[in-house]
Amino acid sequence: MDIIHLLPDSVANQIAAGEVIQRPASCLKELVENSLDAGATRVQVIVRDAGRTLLQVIDNGIGMSEMDARLAFERHATSKIREAQDLFSLRTMGFRGEALASICAVAQVEMTTRRAEDETGTLIEIHGSDVIRQELCACPVGTNIKVSNLFFNVPVRRKFLKTDQTELRNLLTEFYHIVLVYPKVSFTFVHNDEILMELPAGTEKQRIEAVFGNPKRNVYTSAFVDVNTETELVSIRGFVVKPENATRKAEQYFFVNGRYMRHPYFLKAVQTAYSGMLAADYQPSFFIYFDIAPEAIDVNIHPTKTEIKFADEQTIFQILMASVREALGKFTLAPQIDFDTQGSIDIPQPPTDAVAAPRVTVDPTYNPFHTRGAIYPDRAPKNWESLYEGLGAAKPINAAMQPTDALSVTEEELLRPEDLESCPLWQYGGRYILAPSAQGLVLINQHRAHAAVLYAQFTEQLSLSQGAMQQLLFPEVLSLSQEEMVLLNQILVDLKAIGFDMEQLSPDSYSILGIPAQLANQSPIPAIQHILHQVRERGADTQREWREQIALTLAEQAAIPYGKILTETEMREIVQKLVQLPQYRRMADGKIIVSLLTDDEISRRFS
Repeated sequence: MDIIHLLPDSVANQIAAGEVIQRPASCLKELVENSLDAGATRVQVIVRDAGRTLLQVIDNGIGMSEMDARLAFERHATSKIREAQDLFSLRTMGFRGEALASICAVAQVEMTTRRAEDETGTLIEIHGSDVIRQELCACPVGTNIKVSNLFFNVPVRRKFLKTDQTELRNLLTEFYHIVLVYPKVSFTFVHNDEILMELPAGTEKQRIEAVFGNPKRNVYTSAFVDVNTETELVSIRGFVVKPENATRKAEQYFFVNGRYMRHPYFLKAVQTAYSGMLAADYQPSFFIYFDIAPEAIDVNIHPTKTEIKFADEQTIFQILMASVREALGKFTLAPQIDFDTQGSIDIPQPPTDAVAAPRVTVDPTYNPFHTRGAIYPDRAPKNWESLYEGLGAAKPINAAMQPTDALSVTEEELLRPEDLESCPLWQYGGRYILAPSAQGLVLINQHRAHAAVLYAQFTEQLSLSQGAMQQLLFPEVLSLSQEEMVLLNQILVDLKAIGFDMEQLSPDSYSILGIPAQLANQSPIPAIQHILHQVRERGADTQREWREQIALTLAEQAAIPYGKILTETEMREIVQKLVQLPQYRRMADGKIIVSLLTDDEISRRFS
């Protein structure tokens, strides 16, 4: 018998929906983009239960006729293109004609729409690709589409949705991708009858300020400088952060022809432009808008349309890098570098056809390498001889053992708790603890060692919900963006379990009344902000994952700082607690704590 057959349209639509509609955020993206393509100047997004129960988009666009309203839900029905050649001149957000068909295949959809020239509008209700009703109705000009019970007929997909807080974060992230590139359109975002964001029409800088700024802080956009470059190939404009205002939490957005995109190659261009200007682990925030001929890009790579191929990526890379450098140099923000040369020099930039290489002035009196005691004798380390006191008399632990290669030494052999009670310990440079071993000299990063010990304590306290708390004499106010508030509410129970005492003051702020005892008198605000950043950047969606980030961040924050001089008793206490951990040579994030300088390595230095 024949075994090959055509799938029913309803099944084919559900399969297609798996790529186009992956979660409520995907649905929001498609619906809002349709509103913008319809010329809307006002868009309202209403969400309930993070989009599981309801996701509604209301716009004042041109609306649809009765025939168009029905045809819009068919696969590959679109008003954006007519032939394949049109794919190379796209100016609209959507074009495939798959979104509405995919949405109605996995949800219960109700839409009302009306054009300005029509006296009545059209109501259509579709459940899982089945048309329930279509009739005339009274409604305002524009389109109002409700998507209820997403994945109601695909329980496996619904099961794999994350928590409401995680899905709400994804919704807001997708919302940001759209509102940042359409500042002249007013937007409202409502979740569970609470207005989370209300964005009036304005300029790009005003929109960035409205999304990421906070009236209780300094003006957010004051930390940025303008980028503006016009070439025959591409126009680049936007804003890049001043190096001194860079943080570990970076907002990085690329847009091309009114569309958000991810582009690691262009991200490298921006990072290269900042080369030498940022501290370790700091990233530049930026909002960069590209305007390029539609035929020079291909947006038809992935259904999400966030991966875009450029015809001449290498040239645009050079233009972008030079543009960012020029913006930083124009405002005298570029670092001054000298290599014992006299006068000013021009730092060569990658050649482009239309962009002149920016000139960067350097200061010949400054040399970053002249910082050692050999150049400045008065800065030479004091009392360095004390480092070697007792080394001659020290006997290696288990001296009878033969030297062993560092990689083959087990943790039990390297530092044994019973031997640490009597062996001498030294501190070097305010950063490392040195201990003799049968295999050579063990170097321990004191900050990381203490952080590893604290990480184990915090992890246990989180699992038992028994964190020790210290009340603050004066409560501190933590102000956050809406996305950060959503994230904070997701992990709030665990923050309280670890020792934070917090009360919500307003929709965008919390009062901090108490902190984990291990933080002593440190300000809790940087710690919480860093926790939120790590949870977001690591994509921590489960309680186990974000507990790990909470414990790790607090351990780093509370650990003894580099440069602190320790007594031998303090060093011994840290090392003894460290070696009791199951794995003590690396931290939870992979950073090395303990390193071994073997006897063979030491001998080779004198051969």
